[in-house]
Amino acid sequence: MEYLPRITDDELKLRLEAFGAVQIKGPKWCGKTTTAEMQAKSVIKMQNPDTREGYLATARTKPSLLLKGDTPRLIDEWQVAPVLWDAVRNAVDERRLKGQFILTGSTVVDDERGEIMHSGTGRISQMAMFPMSLFESKESNGNISLTELFNDPNLDVDGCMSELKIEQLIFAACRGGWPASLDDMSDEAKLLIARDYVDIVCNEDVSRVDKRQRNPALARLVLRSYARNLCTMAKKTNMLADVSVEMEGTAMSTFDDYVAAFEKLYVINDIEAWSPSIRSKTVIRTGKKRCFVDPSIAVAALGLSPEMLELDLNTFGFIFECLCMRDLKAYSQAMGGHLSYYHDRTGLEADAVLHLADGRYALIECKLGSRQIDDGAKHLLEIKELVEKKNEENDQPKLRLPDLLMVLTGGEMAYTRNDGVKVVPIGCLRN
Repeated sequence: MEYLPRITDDELKLRLEAFGAVQIKGPKWCGKTTTAEMQAKSVIKMQNPDTREGYLATARTKPSLLLKGDTPRLIDEWQVAPVLWDAVRNAVDERRLKGQFILTGSTVVDDERGEIMHSGTGRISQMAMFPMSLFESKESNGNISLTELFNDPNLDVDGCMSELKIEQLIFAACRGGWPASLDDMSDEAKLLIARDYVDIVCNEDVSRVDKRQRNPALARLVLRSYARNLCTMAKKTNMLADVSVEMEGTAMSTFDDYVAAFEKLYVINDIEAWSPSIRSKTVIRTGKKRCFVDPSIAVAALGLSPEMLELDLNTFGFIFECLCMRDLKAYSQAMGGHLSYYHDRTGLEADAVLHLADGRYALIECKLGSRQIDDGAKHLLEIKELVEKKNEENDQPKLRLPDLLMVLTGGEMAYTRNDGVKVVPIGCLRN
């Protein structure tokens, strides 16, 4: 099989150059192991059924034996034996060499039993990985670079065209960014990947993640409620009420427990709020925006299909925003940045705020159709104006003006509006 280059390839190489070990974190099936294998010189897979018991026995008695091998040495699903974390950290200290180990895993280790003694700070660098963006799956042509847009606000994007029709965009969101779904097979088989992912997560992984038995039916209801409130600031009480319609008596503590399990599995990937002090009389929302790590999870949880979404573009608008969040997270990470959102109680919002490490930031709206672009651009310009007005107050610290205003669309042509807002199809974007 052909290896499709990932955005994280260069980041992994850089981190191996700087640190003794690198941990790649992310959901199962997103390609962590394959990406790590491209740079590893030796591999040990802790979940290999032929060798698992032997590996576990060795980990209990002398874990350092599992670290022997050419470097970088990949330890896949290391969390099966959490003691390996400290063993790797100790080996890095003793060897005093860079690029010794790569650790991959699909769950967050909640070390209640005290098996991990040290954090690994300075020795083990942590790197997130997401399902494939449209650029990585070769569905975005990548003609417009986010990095270049930041570096040159006057970059000419006019006339750049996306090859993605709306039907193709809908299918890509339903299929998801799972590498296995890009194999040569029928469209029906590709769509089955995400549905199977949700089945396994609800029926098995949600209980295995921390060895606490959970109800698969309730797990599916929680995911479905999240999907119904995708890319909104829905309150947990409202989502719990949604779940309780079909499973009466569900407590908030139980709902929180299931959400926490999905977060440990990297299934739920909420967006944090950006709360600049630019509106003294208006409360800025600080809750999280509900989001999945991939839009296909919402599609599968709701039992939708491409054909159904073609007839319901209003629902697809939320799924489209989730797809944009997935891609922007991957692109921003490659740029050393991170995502948040802005929303106040007057309804003024920016679906995404992309922050770079040097303080630069972009305000971004995600609008599926051309009719919504004016509204999106208006919101971005109003937020910029609020920052300008705030900066005119002499007794207040100055807030940097946004370096980029952009509306991401499901359309086909990129252009710059007269007000300076860039309109960019998601099918043209890359990091």
